Amino acid sequence: MLDKYITPVIKPLLTPVVSLLHKRNITADQLTFYGFLVGMLAVPLLAFQLWYWALAAIVVNRILDGLDGALARYANQSSSAGGFLDITLDFLFYAAIPLGFIFADPELNGIAGSILLATFIGTGSSFLAFAIAAEKFKIDKPQFKYKSFYYLNGLTEGTETIALFIAFCIWPGSFHWLALIFSLACMITIFTRIHGGYNTLKDQEASLKESQVVLESNSNSNTNTVEDTEIKHD
Repeated sequence: MLDKYITPVIKPLLTPVVSLLHKRNITADQLTFYGFLVGMLAVPLLAFQLWYWALAAIVVNRILDGLDGALARYANQSSSAGGFLDITLDFLFYAAIPLGFIFADPELNGIAGSILLATFIGTGSSFLAFAIAAEKFKIDKPQFKYKSFYYLNGLTEGTETIALFIAFCIWPGSFHWLALIFSLACMITIFTRIHGGYNTLKDQEASLKESQVVLESNSNSNTNTVEDTEIKHD
């Protein structure tokens, strides 16, 4: 929900850092990979209840995640392979953080963390499934023109998820309540994405069929005109 407002604000702030990284021959894919490794360090840190160290790993991961896309565009390195790597590792990271809190206290956090992971699967699958179809129909993405994949709006997007992870680390004793509240927000996102995505794609298919009918009609009309002209000529 907040991504479309936050992204344009952050992008100019990254330019000086991106320029320096490019001069040092660092690639976007390298940032993506090493950012993922740093982010995954949060899991054992959470398991051992080292909350603020885990928070530091999460923050570094998100900073590098913001820099990799900016660097790819700055250095003209944007690619489908890079976008695929970025989104895949992002989703693995998102799933790993609740798992770390489950490891920290399985009895207290197990159920809430499992529900949160299930809703993450719902938001992620609805997002990616629509992205595939959106690419097929060449649906524009004006709100997220800097993304490799089409982003279907939702109540819970990247900004909200990171805010949640930070809250988890600051108030770890409230993980189960925060996780359940966010899971409810994810369920709303899943519903709106399925509803909006289904109707959007249905409209696209209907428009495509109408276009095909018009083309076939014009083609038949042109054929009949040619035949009539040949008959008159004969």
